Amino acid sequence: MARRTDKRAQPRAALNRQRALDVAVALADAGGIGSITMRGLAQELGVEAMSLYHHVANKDDILDGMVAIVFSEIDLPAANSNWKTAMRRRALSARTALSRHPWAISLMESRTAPGPASLRHHDAVLGCLRHAGFSIEMTAHAYSVLDSYIYGFAHQEANLPLETPERTKEVADAILHQLPADQYPHLVEFATQHVLKPGYDYGAEFAFGLDLILDGLEPPSHPSGDL
Repeated sequence: MARRTDKRAQPRAALNRQRALDVAVALADAGGIGSITMRGLAQELGVEAMSLYHHVANKDDILDGMVAIVFSEIDLPAANSNWKTAMRRRALSARTALSRHPWAISLMESRTAPGPASLRHHDAVLGCLRHAGFSIEMTAHAYSVLDSYIYGFAHQEANLPLETPERTKEVADAILHQLPADQYPHLVEFATQHVLKPGYDYGAEFAFGLDLILDGLEPPSHPSGDL
């Protein structure tokens, strides 16, 4: 008769920096960034807190590494790719990554010790815009407006109580119950004729707004020569 394997007897995966960061990301995904402490992470890894210091310097080092993981999940512009296609793909990919890791929204651009993944990301985006003919000034404008939209939308989406169609209907019905139609006719119209329609998805607004921004950003017909 085959002997059953005791899972407790199986060797634990070796502790290293990448494993510590992967577990930290999983903890933050489940419980928010406030759940990340050296003690809590060590407990999740099944080690003493002091063991972590052989692989990460401190909590800031962990946060920097977690942000680097999220940046590595975002599609970067390929060399010589069409700038608008590349920026659209990058924006959609960024929104998807931030949906998986909503805790990262406030951290992505706030770290003062960016790692290689973050630096590669920013350099690739800047390079794509510059090679498309955007001046330094217009590159700054384009980068700023795109990231403001991406992070702003991700923040709003993460905080809206509209996770599922069922939840959306529940919230909308509760609000409508409190709204006298004669006092708030436009809110009632918007809820009943748009939000409560089958297939409503607030996230679908992202692509519409993104295309408006991209269509409004055009490099000059004759680059200024500062490439």
